[in-house]
Amino acid sequence: MRVLALVSREDYTQRASGRNSITRLSLQRTPCRLRHLAVNVLKMKSRIFLAGLLLAVCASVAATQQRTETAGGTGTLTIVSEPNAVVWVDEIRRGTTNDGGRLAQVRVSSGAHNLRVRAAGFKELAMPLAAAERGEMRVRLVRTTDEAELAFQQAEAARETARDDEARQRAADLYRRALKIRFALPAAHVGLARVLLDLNDTNRALAEIELARRYRAVYAEASAVEGRIYREAAQTDEAVGSFNRALRESHGFQPEAHVGIGRVYEDKGQYELAAREYQIAIDQLADTEPVIYQLLGAAYEKSGNNKEAITAYENYLRLAPNGSLAPAVRSIVEQLKIQQPEF
Repeated sequence: MRVLALVSREDYTQRASGRNSITRLSLQRTPCRLRHLAVNVLKMKSRIFLAGLLLAVCASVAATQQRTETAGGTGTLTIVSEPNAVVWVDEIRRGTTNDGGRLAQVRVSSGAHNLRVRAAGFKELAMPLAAAERGEMRVRLVRTTDEAELAFQQAEAARETARDDEARQRAADLYRRALKIRFALPAAHVGLARVLLDLNDTNRALAEIELARRYRAVYAEASAVEGRIYREAAQTDEAVGSFNRALRESHGFQPEAHVGIGRVYEDKGQYELAAREYQIAIDQLADTEPVIYQLLGAAYEKSGNNKEAITAYENYLRLAPNGSLAPAVRSIVEQLKIQQPEF
């Protein structure tokens, strides 16, 4: 809140001269003049005191208002942990710490949240985030010798870096190894389902989702993955049902489910509805996932809204200037700007 304090020019410019003329008045003037001077000095001091008091009170109000706005809006976290640790907030992946173990500018809304951090070779840690917990937060992980957890971590890393079916199959084998050690590991079942989906083995992928639910009945991520499996199998009604289940289980906060619903709308040619779902996902991910901007741009482009399409594509380039889709996206933007010269 900006505060402007207006102080009368009289306080500083009585009989303006090179210096404040008050200090130059002769003490040999009449007693009346001296009394008048004393009164003016007292008035000036009083006004300065009041002005200072006003500024102090207003500054306090502004600070209180700022704290209230911060508490009621969006704040940021900086997670400090092990290098290359994966960070989730409310079961949504928010990034990976750098080589120094820092992940900055993790945007979180007001209220309490749940934080989860995982690093290779360490025991995964889940903990609550208090409503007032913002700023820098240190998360200390402990080394683990748990064979199931270590195999699961290796499987996750293999899946995320897989670029062909042979690499995906190796990731699937690592998930199965982890599950052989500890079958009641729902996250491993969901990870295996994701790999099997990439390998176009939808039946086995669905079976893994059912196994995950056996050990975790309310599992929004599993439902979102199930929706993706059904969509790939062209079972649209089942896909929508699973995506909606994911939203119910997460109380509406499940960006993967919103993207899935957007893809269903896009399949049906309902591009404006698709764009709405993609925008919700972008907002929930706090503007951190470039690929959704590419989907948003494509939906706007198909609906004929070139202006919004350009904005979405440029946001993709802002987040991923060297991404795999960047050359194609730049080409599309150039073509759209020719068609939209006023942009």
